[in-house]
Amino acid sequence: MIRLENISKQNGQQIVFIEASAALQKGEKIGLVGPNGAGKTTLFRMITGQEAPDEGQVSVDKGVRIGYFSQDVGEMAGRSVVAETMEGVGPISALTAEMAELEAAMGDPDRADDMDEIINRYGEVQGQFDELDGYSLDGRAREVLGGLGFSLEMMEGDVGLLSGGWKMRVALAKILLMRPDAMLLDEPSNHLDIESLIWLESFLQGYDGTILMTSHDREFMDRIVGKIIEIDAGGLTTYSGGYGFYVEQRALAEQQQQAQFERQQAMLAKEIAFIERFKARASHAAQVQSRVKKLDKIEKVEPPKRRQTVRFDFLPAPRSGEDVATLKGVHKSYGSKTIYEGLDFQVRRRERWCVLGVNGAGKSTLLKLIAGASEPDTGTVSRGPSVKMGYFAQHAMDVLEGELTVLQMLESRFPQAGQAPLRALAGCFGFSGDEIEKRCRVLSGGEKARLVMAMMLFDPPNFLVLDEPTNHLDIATKEMLVEALSKYEGSMLFVSHDRHFLAALSNRVLELTPDGVRTYGGGYTEYVASTGQEAPGLRS
Repeated sequence: MIRLENISKQNGQQIVFIEASAALQKGEKIGLVGPNGAGKTTLFRMITGQEAPDEGQVSVDKGVRIGYFSQDVGEMAGRSVVAETMEGVGPISALTAEMAELEAAMGDPDRADDMDEIINRYGEVQGQFDELDGYSLDGRAREVLGGLGFSLEMMEGDVGLLSGGWKMRVALAKILLMRPDAMLLDEPSNHLDIESLIWLESFLQGYDGTILMTSHDREFMDRIVGKIIEIDAGGLTTYSGGYGFYVEQRALAEQQQQAQFERQQAMLAKEIAFIERFKARASHAAQVQSRVKKLDKIEKVEPPKRRQTVRFDFLPAPRSGEDVATLKGVHKSYGSKTIYEGLDFQVRRRERWCVLGVNGAGKSTLLKLIAGASEPDTGTVSRGPSVKMGYFAQHAMDVLEGELTVLQMLESRFPQAGQAPLRALAGCFGFSGDEIEKRCRVLSGGEKARLVMAMMLFDPPNFLVLDEPTNHLDIATKEMLVEALSKYEGSMLFVSHDRHFLAALSNRVLELTPDGVRTYGGGYTEYVASTGQEAPGLRS
């Protein structure tokens, strides 16, 4: 269906692909993996024809329709959300408007002389409208938008007034509604809450076309794909199976290649030692020549490519008292919307609370109240006297100074630390090589978030309050964070849509519902077993 044959590609000084090949068959669901900057977006752009390989060929079977969701959504304005979504399928809104004009013209006695022409044109327009399934399209568009978290009011609103994250959802909805033969999805799980993520998971599982997707959410990817294409060092390697199977197979292949490499190195050393020992002796000349020729013909085994792995170990956090944070009788409203009425809640030492609730339930508000970033209307919020808090929220990125480099920012925060540990810290959070010299003002949103988190964790607090800490982190960095936080001995209160993160780190669940709060003594895994659902918004 889609074939990449011996493709080579160079962007500036960077060699992205060297004689790489892969194939996508009809109906396959494939995960595309590789380190940041490996060429995943370049591959998508070559398949869609936006870029061409320097050598080799990208071929797509005739008649195959491709839908491409990228992180660059472009301009959206001037239409309702539902109209913008339908526009992705074809010129539905233009056809609807023309049909309305033609219907008005058919009832206008002054246009009687043009009636034959008007009726013929109406037939043509209506035929195109039927071909695009126009009459049912509005309902299907609303179903997709609803699944991605849009309220009825938002669907009717101007798409231009939405935030960047919600515009991303509209762009994704356009591709899903189109139902092309093949979907190329570049990080479709970004900007989604857990309910929307699970809805999308179900939609893609039931989609009968071909999917090639990237995602930083390993749970999401594992439930959808049955094949992995890995980009590494300019090559494309295909693995049959899901993401978890790929990780196992890759580790096994590396072990086998390392063993093969070591065996060959031992054999080569033995042969070279023989040649060096007897090369000057005429009695052994034939044997020496024979072994030299043998070595020339041997195909050398390369050592396995060493994937950069990141590790971060917390310094010990100072011990807090038993009572970390306490809310008593808290009321909080925004305008006419009441968030809490008499909320009582307490975090105790070494508890790790994950906060669940549908959009608007007050998850971020709770974190702001406990962090002191917001005040209750009535009631009290207090933290223990020995509590040292670290609060991660999107606005936390405002603390970065634009003209400083990443390294200078870390040095300004930790002047006594020395460069070596700060460079190691930066590397753990994705700033390696020259990236540590980037100025903060040119960092992407994801890079800024990673830098803020690095600064927060280097001098560890004993109470972490984290609002969506895994946004923008790739799988390797998430794994590092989960491993580090699993050894962390402080208390935690966090919101996340990453189910792997929730399951690995929580030992308490606070669920915010319209009827008040529910608490669960076990972590997220026990919550799922107890409720039968992975998120509150999915419960009937």
